[in-house]
Amino acid sequence: MPDVTDADGLTVGQVSSRLGVTVRALHHWDEIGLARPSLRTTAGYRLYTAGDLERLNRIVVYRALDLGLDRIRNILDDSAADAAGALRAQRTQVAERIDRLQRLGDGLDRMIDAHERGLLLTVEQQAAIFGPEWDPDWPAQARRRYGDTTQWQQYAERSASRGPEEWQAVADAQADLDRALGEAMDAGVTPGSPEANRLAERHREVFASYFPLTRQMQVCLGRRYETDPGFAAHYDGIRAGLATWFRQIVDAAARAHGIDPDSATWQ
Repeated sequence: MPDVTDADGLTVGQVSSRLGVTVRALHHWDEIGLARPSLRTTAGYRLYTAGDLERLNRIVVYRALDLGLDRIRNILDDSAADAAGALRAQRTQVAERIDRLQRLGDGLDRMIDAHERGLLLTVEQQAAIFGPEWDPDWPAQARRRYGDTTQWQQYAERSASRGPEEWQAVADAQADLDRALGEAMDAGVTPGSPEANRLAERHREVFASYFPLTRQMQVCLGRRYETDPGFAAHYDGIRAGLATWFRQIVDAAARAHGIDPDSATWQ
C-alpha cells in the first residue's frame, strides 16, 4: 500500500459521514478484510478511493437487507456466487418480517382500543353475549372511574385478545357460577364450610378473566356486591338474599386465610 497525501482519498471520518456507518464498523470491515482502504497517508492513516467507496456502498446496501458479513463477502468476491438468489431469499425474509410487523401493529391497535374502550365488541354483540340487563355504557363508565388503575390495564390486555367467542366463554362461566351460588344457598351451604370456600375460590378464578383478584380484593368486591344497587339487584334477582350470603362466604373464606374482612383493603 503506497504512502500518499490526504488529498488522494477520503479519510475514515469522511467515509463514515458520507455513508452513514460508524468509524468502528469501517475499522472492523478493514480488520476482517471485507473492505480495506487502498491507500494510507504518510502518517499511516487510512484513505478510501472511489473504488473502495463503490465496494462500501454495496456492503451498506446488503447490510441494510440484513445479509451477514460472510454472505456479503461471498457475493462480492466470488464471481460464481448467486447474488440474485441471495437477494430473492432475503426478499422473502423481508416480506415475512413485514407481515409480522403488520400483525404487531394490528395487535397494538387493538390494545390501544381496549385501553380506551374496554370491550372491543359491538353493542349488538354485547347484548347477545351478556344479556338484556347489560348496559353498553358500563365499559365507558368503568374507564372513567378506573382507567388509571393497574386492574384496568390488566383488564384491557385481556380484552384486546378476545373476540365474541372468548367473551361468550367468560359470560358462560359467570352464569354457571351464578347458578352454583344460587343452588348452594338453596341447599343450606353455610359460610366457612368446605363447599362455600370452594365457591369463593371458584369466584376468584372466574373473575380472573378480567384481572387477578386477591382475597383482600375479593372481600372488598363482596361488600360492593351487597351494597351497590346494581350488583345487589343482579344477585338478589338470582335468589333473594344472595348478595349478602355471597359476601358472607367470601368473608369466611378470607378468615380461613388469616385475613380480617373488617380491615381488608383493595390490594
